[in-house]
Amino acid sequence: MPTLRQFKYLVALSEELHFRRAAERVHVTQPTLSAQIQELERQLKAPLVERGASHIMLTPLGREVTDRARRVLAEVQDIQDLAASSQHGFQGTIRLGVPPTLGPYLLPHIVPDLHAKHPDLKLYVQEGKPADLQLELQGGRLDLIVSPLPIIHTDLEVESIFREALLVVVAPDHPLAGKGQIERSDLAGQNVLAIERGHHLHDQVQQLCEDFNANLLRDYEGTSLDTLRLMAGMGVGLAFLPALYVRSEIGERGELQVLQMEASNLYRQIGLSWRKRSVHAPLFKLIADLIRSTARTKLPELTLIG
Repeated sequence: MPTLRQFKYLVALSEELHFRRAAERVHVTQPTLSAQIQELERQLKAPLVERGASHIMLTPLGREVTDRARRVLAEVQDIQDLAASSQHGFQGTIRLGVPPTLGPYLLPHIVPDLHAKHPDLKLYVQEGKPADLQLELQGGRLDLIVSPLPIIHTDLEVESIFREALLVVVAPDHPLAGKGQIERSDLAGQNVLAIERGHHLHDQVQQLCEDFNANLLRDYEGTSLDTLRLMAGMGVGLAFLPALYVRSEIGERGELQVLQMEASNLYRQIGLSWRKRSVHAPLFKLIADLIRSTARTKLPELTLIG
């Protein structure tokens, strides 16, 4: 009969598509992981993985088995959480996922209030791209994520928390820098920087460029918001940066000019998400309320939802 360990190895392989990286992820040797995948295929009497000379991929059956294995692992994690919750209440460790475009600029305002309200609760924070975090959440390796929306998964609960403005920033010597207030038409033909693919913010900036007839610089994608800030400061192009990042890393230092612009779609929406069957759902709803409360008093840049 297939084991949970084999399911764990298969899920890791499906996400890495590389035996060595999958083995490193689950902290076993490559031969051990490979042998367990082969044993799983033997037990199911069907191939799950297509092994090529330079790459691997899942068979159609392998994809279906992986999806079901991910749900099984999540159910097991929920059972473990249920047992822990019955003994300790709002104690123990919550595994939180957050993208690097948000976590460093939001969590420092939230964590102190969360710790004061639940001193026995520990927070393990993991950064990653939103799509990767959603997979980790579905697979039971994370309990909760804070992420830009939308999150489209039928087995995840999503609660919108706030809207965060996207601000236009340019170098001090940029042609638009002296205007202060700009119009949509001012962005036509302008070169625009974006963070690398895989982030909601990349897709959003790409759509803004289409709406404003601006030119997205696909050859100059930043790996972080800091990279975008530096390239914008060197005059490579303008950038749309989240308000919390601007507050934390730019402020009044003068390295970039922050421009005012009226546009109905210049924001990103942020929410919390957790598995629908999670026993920690009451705690997560309290965390959502705590984030709103903290934002209301400390973060005027945000527009609260709910």
